[in-house]
Amino acid sequence: MAFTGDYAGAAAADLRAIEAIGGALEGSGKPFVSTGGTLPLAFGVRGRIGTEDDVLESGPRVDSEKAVIALGRRGVRSAVIRLAPTVHSSLDLHGFIPSLIAMARRNGFAAYVGEGSNRWPSLHTLDAVRLYRLALEAAPAGSRLHGVADEGVPSRHIAEAIGRGLGLPVASISADDANKHLGFLATFAQLDNPTSSTCTRELLRWQPTHPGLLADLAERHYFEPSP
Repeated sequence: MAFTGDYAGAAAADLRAIEAIGGALEGSGKPFVSTGGTLPLAFGVRGRIGTEDDVLESGPRVDSEKAVIALGRRGVRSAVIRLAPTVHSSLDLHGFIPSLIAMARRNGFAAYVGEGSNRWPSLHTLDAVRLYRLALEAAPAGSRLHGVADEGVPSRHIAEAIGRGLGLPVASISADDANKHLGFLATFAQLDNPTSSTCTRELLRWQPTHPGLLADLAERHYFEPSP
């Protein structure tokens, strides 16, 4: 439903699923790991790097996160992994990076908004997989974890990497033109979302080891024709 434009409906369905799973697991002591995102922190944490201790009051994904955390008080070893907006690798076929690449092809240039100084955290898919395994095995009940390797990659640097990969120019666009050139990513592309995973790394002894976003883009698999 989220990809058909019914974001609120998708969030409501997600919350219902969490409540149903939580009810079935209540009192069992079994693990339950759910997925959130770091991007909501961009609306509530400004002027500093977001951490695992940051909690927002409410919101579609925030409500689901709080429901998962609450299961920790009901005998479920629950955890939420807040994933970076870009979980990248050759397995990433439909995420934000492929979407930005498709838009650059359509526009004839790779775009960033304004100075392009706003930052997105990122994580390699294989590092994310290991984090989920560690969370299932060892995360304490009620844990908020951050799936983040690069704390914040400036949007201008992402656009430049896409431009190099496609052999296209790179250009700054105004916020007023963002919808025209970036479509559904117009708002997200302007968010500043630097995010730390220091507490997660210490808690689970997790260390990302795979290439960061810009290095991954330089490997060119994102720009190869689809099989």
